Amino acid sequence: MAEPATDTILVLNGPNLNMLGTREPEKYGHATLADVEALCRETAAKFGLKADCRQSNREGELIDFIHEAHGRKMAGIIINAGGYSHTSIALHDALLAVQIPTVEVHVTNIHARESFRHHSYTARAAFASLCGFGIEGYRLAIQGLAAKLGIKPKA
Repeated sequence: MAEPATDTILVLNGPNLNMLGTREPEKYGHATLADVEALCRETAAKFGLKADCRQSNREGELIDFIHEAHGRKMAGIIINAGGYSHTSIALHDALLAVQIPTVEVHVTNIHARESFRHHSYTARAAFASLCGFGIEGYRLAIQGLAAKLGIKPKA
């Protein structure tokens, strides 16, 4: 894997994550996507990284963002592909193609939910997967990604 040229990580959120805070708050909590993005930027900054946060409800656009991360030589990817995690071989293939260290995140514990959610194609293309920690999973994912990249917290 080539050395990343930037200190930027892509934080990619898929379909319906723009509805965080109002969508099934008993499962997903009351935090909004803006809260997630602020948490990611704050956590990334502690490691001297920048978080480029994106969200799309369209599979092809998510793939374009992954390809863009490759072109910009981003250091890593945090992805919550939402429902596409369970269905998208194309997202899986895009993540494998770019060879950027990736962590998959899910707000809920996908293994404690409906059986169709138990399988994740995107998890197979990531070096780690976190689920069930709420939005704190994003903080943990960035910390784990930084550790994988050998980046220590800044003083």
